[in-house]
Amino acid sequence: MLQQTTVAAVGPYFDRFVSRWPDLSALAAASLDEVLQAWQGLGYYARARNLHACARTVAERLGGVFPNTIEGLRALPGIGDYTAAAIAAIAFDRPVAAVDGNVERVVARLYAVEEPLPDAKARLNALTVALVPRSRAGDFAQAIMDLGATICTPRRPRCVLCPWRGACAAATGGAPERLPLSAQKPERPLRYGVAFWLTRADGAVLLRRRPEKGLLGGMIEVPSTAWRTAPWTFAEAVAAAPNAAHWSQLPGIVRHGFTHFRLELAVIAAQQEGDGDARGLWSPLAILGEHALPTLMKKVVRHAISALAISSGDSPSSKENSPASAARTGAKERR
Repeated sequence: MLQQTTVAAVGPYFDRFVSRWPDLSALAAASLDEVLQAWQGLGYYARARNLHACARTVAERLGGVFPNTIEGLRALPGIGDYTAAAIAAIAFDRPVAAVDGNVERVVARLYAVEEPLPDAKARLNALTVALVPRSRAGDFAQAIMDLGATICTPRRPRCVLCPWRGACAAATGGAPERLPLSAQKPERPLRYGVAFWLTRADGAVLLRRRPEKGLLGGMIEVPSTAWRTAPWTFAEAVAAAPNAAHWSQLPGIVRHGFTHFRLELAVIAAQQEGDGDARGLWSPLAILGEHALPTLMKKVVRHAISALAISSGDSPSSKENSPASAARTGAKERR
């Protein structure tokens, strides 16, 4: 959970998660839908899918026992170099270097590494490896992570409290905050799509599950087109709609930011005529919040409900206590 996410944001999620699934066997027995629903709002949903797959792999293939080597850990779903090293060091006291962003910052300042990230990663990893003690490697791994998180912070580092102040080249140079250097990030490209708000006569809304592979994999969504670099015309969108109906475009745009691109979704709405042929999951508005909807799709839900309420002459604020309010949540989405 802490990958790409702050401790402050993770805390409540972690407490709820381990309360519901206190051990590996409990998590392995859960369904992916349950895990994704509990993860809503944390973003980077591949982490949840990998965590669930890892629990099942260890429970079903390894007798519930985690490997204690780098190689064995890396063979598990979702575990790469950093996570394998962190588990090996902290759980099994293996003398390996677990290098995250906090550690990179500490080491870049300690040795005054002028090469910008990400090019400096290999050198910073090698320098960290040289610091790892042969014993108490787990304590060292946690200590250097905490040093970066609480003392050697990106801005206004508290050097006066740092146990490595006397050996730190950046502190000696008088400008530790300048390091590590980072290459300039390119502007995130903009992509476009269209979401389809299709309802039935009983008020249920059409949802569907996204493919397991790819962005927001396995999550429940309001059906949408592919996300592409060129805007969709209304005619193109209708041709790609999940059902033939009298579609109309709702005013406004749903905007969302992912790590590597920005997204703008137009929303078109219709009511299914007759039995229709739309495939997916029909959900009453009152239980939308029970589905594993990523934050992007929660934005689409709020946008559609609000736009339709205004067009019908209702005040959106009057619906705060209605079943539709179950869909009203918000958090920054991360891939």
